[in-house]
Amino acid sequence: AQSVTQPDAHVTVSEEASLQLRCKYSTPGAPSLFWYVQYPQQGLLLLLKYYSGNPMVQGLNDFKAEFNKSDSSFHLRKASVHWSDSAVYFCALSTQCLSL
Repeated sequence: AQSVTQPDAHVTVSEEASLQLRCKYSTPGAPSLFWYVQYPQQGLLLLLKYYSGNPMVQGLNDFKAEFNKSDSSFHLRKASVHWSDSAVYFCALSTQCLSL
């Protein structure tokens, strides 16, 4: 079985403060990990993804995440947030990924 947990249900930060949204995962296989964002009245937007290789992933709008296999984590970070970053953020996991 595989699972993803985002322990922080609601996060409030000040303008220009740093942000970390935690994501913990559990999977028996090699994970592919994703962060999505949903801005008000909009659909899901892929922020960043990790398949393999460099554990530090750069995403849209200065977001980044680090794959940490030993901690089973993929935390989303941003050095300085803006009011326009207000949204719902989703961490997702897959054990299979097809690249075309």
